[in-house]
Amino acid sequence: MAEPIEFKTTMQFAYGVPLAMAPGIVRVVANNPSPFTFKGTNTYLLGESSLAVIDPGPDDPAHIEAVLAAAGGRPISHIFLTHTHHDHLDGLPALQARTGARTCGYGRIAPSPGRHRTSPSGGEYVEASFSPDIVMRDGDRVSGPGWELMAVFTPGHAPDHLCFALAGSGVLFSGDHVMAWNTSVVAPPEGNMADYMRSLDRLIERRQDTLYLPGHGGRLESPLRMVRAFRTHRQWREQAILEAIRAGHATIGQVAAVVYRGIDARLERAAALSVQAHVEHLIARGLVRTSGPLTPDQPLSAA
Repeated sequence: MAEPIEFKTTMQFAYGVPLAMAPGIVRVVANNPSPFTFKGTNTYLLGESSLAVIDPGPDDPAHIEAVLAAAGGRPISHIFLTHTHHDHLDGLPALQARTGARTCGYGRIAPSPGRHRTSPSGGEYVEASFSPDIVMRDGDRVSGPGWELMAVFTPGHAPDHLCFALAGSGVLFSGDHVMAWNTSVVAPPEGNMADYMRSLDRLIERRQDTLYLPGHGGRLESPLRMVRAFRTHRQWREQAILEAIRAGHATIGQVAAVVYRGIDARLERAAALSVQAHVEHLIARGLVRTSGPLTPDQPLSAA
């Protein structure tokens, strides 16, 4: 069994109050706490005479006003999005309308725009596309006075997830891919475990990053140790799922009840989706099989 991960569950913050995270970087925390967002979504401002914003957060007028106040009258020229989950995206139209900033990100075409969907948290949201003004792919750079951000493509939590490396600083804005307070949710159909594992490996290769500033929770120092721990944790989790299937727990729901025994009821849906992501990965590797399309009630067996 893997060693427990040492999560950092304390965080210095006050809603709406900017706090310096590193030279030239301040954070404003949105007031949208939940079991999935921790204390709330982190919005970062960086730069000198004109600013970049990373992740505008939820559609909350008070948060948008706090971000504008943190800018202190300096123009916001660019808004970057790590990914299009709604706790990061929904504040974008209001902030862009107030600033005229150009949007930057990977982009996403919604399979069914306008359709109501259920998130891993059980909440309902409307599926939306995102077409940034500046489309960024792995290695692409965008710069302004006193800052340059490079995209690091890290799918897994979401298919469009980007981390952003701040040139010359050792700082990586890690979005929801790696956080200090908890592991990332990998929930199909958007979450993909094979992609997530490859994206962890990608960050392990980036030894130049010495500080992660995540989408939720506090600063993550010594980040590579945490990334390696997350990878080991997922490998252990996958082995536990495989052992549960071998023991006769034949559906995703049955496996989740064993592997996530005693979990908070609010997280049960996310736990089942996490098991599904692992099972998809095990099927792709030839370790688990099914007799038909994978569903919550489809019988599973070890190969």
